[in-house]
Amino acid sequence: MTSDHISDGIKHGIDALSIATLLGTLTSMLPSIAAIVTIVWTAIRIYETRTVQGWLGRKPPAE
Repeated sequence: MTSDHISDGIKHGIDALSIATLLGTLTSMLPSIAAIVTIVWTAIRIYETRTVQGWLGRKPPAE
């Protein structure tokens, strides 16, 4: 499962929201579920990087 169909602008916006959620959670302003969603989203984004895909022996998509 990849998020190739989502534009980079939207991905960056979601990344910013993810970081804001993480900071809010660390300051006890948001419930724990927000931290879980942030961790999952960040893990997906890291998994999709060229570096991790290279480690897994998968070819990155042609650009």
